[in-house]
Amino acid sequence: MFFSIIIPLYNRPVEIKELLDSMLMQTYRNFEIIIVEDGSSLSAESIVANYQDQLDVHYYYKANEGQGFARNYGFERAKGDFFIVFDSDIIVPADYLVKVQQGLTLNQLDAFGGPDAAHESFTDIQKAISYSMTSPFTTGGIRGNKKHIGQFHPRSFNMGISRNVWNETQGFKLSRRSEDMEFSIRMINQGFKVGLLNEAFVYHKRRTSFMQFFKQTYNFGKGRIDIYQRYPKELKAVHALPSVFVLGLTCLLILLLVNGLTAGQLPFISGLTSLGTLAIGLYIGLLFIHALGKTNRLKVAGLALVAAFTQLIAYGTGFIVQYISSCILHKNAHSLV
Repeated sequence: MFFSIIIPLYNRPVEIKELLDSMLMQTYRNFEIIIVEDGSSLSAESIVANYQDQLDVHYYYKANEGQGFARNYGFERAKGDFFIVFDSDIIVPADYLVKVQQGLTLNQLDAFGGPDAAHESFTDIQKAISYSMTSPFTTGGIRGNKKHIGQFHPRSFNMGISRNVWNETQGFKLSRRSEDMEFSIRMINQGFKVGLLNEAFVYHKRRTSFMQFFKQTYNFGKGRIDIYQRYPKELKAVHALPSVFVLGLTCLLILLLVNGLTAGQLPFISGLTSLGTLAIGLYIGLLFIHALGKTNRLKVAGLALVAAFTQLIAYGTGFIVQYISSCILHKNAHSLV
């Protein structure tokens, strides 16, 4: 099987070097790499050129349209039997393509997705974010997980499609935000066999600061409503939990303020405040213990608390904002192209 690796790139020349270094170590060698520079001001062309003698790598530059259309641009030029999509901020284990080839042969899949993990070289913040995105104590527990809820939907940091899927679907219809979810749902609706290859994981850096992580997960929350508007049946109760968390946290802060202003003289308010504080304290304690068990580092476990609250608040806020904007006020709809 010949693989075409498609990588959209936008102003991240250092990351693409790390990714290509990891591709040099692949034990399965029957592949090409297509890098699509999506209107970057920081070009990676000279970096990619250094690998021309070591990898079958092709570099293209196009006007900025977003990662979805950059991937389509790569699909159009790919020679492979199977196309694999990576984000630029990953490192690929040496046996990744072996695991993919074995999984595709065993399961006869038309398309697949794989999970992600934290590499030992990642910063403590990156490890904390990785924990948060894969933890059962946040929305991350339903991503890239054997126990996922409902039909598994591949995500574009680590996904693959057959040439036939590309021919029949013509790839991504959205340029940004929730474009991979929309594509996954459409593939499944068209009858293609889609599944999770749990052993085909990558090391995913995600974001390097909590502010970047907030912006990313805020858009994830907005994207979930974008998907709901097109595919209402795809919205599950679990997707709304972060917004419930945000509303609950807001109510608790109001209760704390009222309780403080009344010096605790309102028994009902005081009781609700104590109950809410106890619930948050219990959640923090369980989250910390679980994070410590998974990461084996006190500092990373502490940062994981920040990452989890960042993720839940950002996702929940984006979900609420987009629901009000698109479903109640009927504006700012994220249209299909």
